[in-house]
Amino acid sequence: MHYKIEKPRKLTRDILVSVGLYLLPVALMLFYFYVADEKPWQQSTAENLRIMRENIPSWLQSTFTHLRKWGLIVLAIVVGIIEVIAGLYENRRWTRNEKILDLVCFVAPKILFIPVLTFFSLKLLPLLLPDVKNLFVWVPFWWGALIIAVADDLTQYWYHRLHHQVPFLWRFHRTHHSAPYMGMSMASRQNIIYTIFFSQIYLIAILTYLGLGLPALFVGGVKSLITLSAHSSIKWDRPFYTNRWLHPVGWVLERLISTPATHHAHHADTTDDGIGHYKGNFGNMFFIWDLIFGTGIITRKYPETYGIKSYQEEEWYAQFLWPVFKSKKQGSELAKGGPVVAEEPRP
Repeated sequence: MHYKIEKPRKLTRDILVSVGLYLLPVALMLFYFYVADEKPWQQSTAENLRIMRENIPSWLQSTFTHLRKWGLIVLAIVVGIIEVIAGLYENRRWTRNEKILDLVCFVAPKILFIPVLTFFSLKLLPLLLPDVKNLFVWVPFWWGALIIAVADDLTQYWYHRLHHQVPFLWRFHRTHHSAPYMGMSMASRQNIIYTIFFSQIYLIAILTYLGLGLPALFVGGVKSLITLSAHSSIKWDRPFYTNRWLHPVGWVLERLISTPATHHAHHADTTDDGIGHYKGNFGNMFFIWDLIFGTGIITRKYPETYGIKSYQEEEWYAQFLWPVFKSKKQGSELAKGGPVVAEEPRP
């Protein structure tokens, strides 16, 4: 089963540790201001905006603005084409149903969220929060990026972890794990409900409104690059394990961020091989959360098979739109009256 009920004592401890992690970068920033005898929050909004623009190279602003708009989409398509040409999807059950599901999950959110984001940013936020526009514009770029990176990724770690530990939530995340392969084609593969309730577009919109748009774009771009590369079937991290002179870099890298080896293990369809670890390795951008909370394993190896043992290749529309549409596969977790979590078939 791809879920695990957490012990209350461990869960409580992990939540308390998380609170400390959320507060740590803010405390470090304030301590820095105290030591440097700086009080940027006392400066005018116009002055803080001027300082931010002067301290951030224009090429950096342009790069991450375009990366979020169209760069990541182009990158995913290019890497996906390379994967197909290299034959990395051959003999991996990439059927017509799987292709449609992957394509819909890639395209639909990007089309649907554009008008939602525009309304949210231009209409709803000024109405709900009329007096806080540019409230945190005084936060320096790199401090803002650190605070956002920790807050955003730690929250997503918990969002992801709970979908594996709370049976009710599992079916909203199941679509992502049903793919019997890894690659760019399935990187965006999620049930629409899972995507809607945790989408970075809301966070970026809010942070932009509060004056932290540039650090938010920077973090969002870096995070997307890391998570896309961790899902890729191109095992770019292998040289760090096979070349002795790169071992020190690999040791740090695999503990800091998600890599194909650590994230592929999360998508394995079994734990019997000592490599698969779908009940852990929850980190999205940072793998360090899994080390802190004891949910990660590092093997420097890649699973042979991926997906879910109980997978019945449910209809693409059921996987994308459950529970609005349900599967016709009898006994499926996505079928009407189906089990909340299906038992894996015995070998």
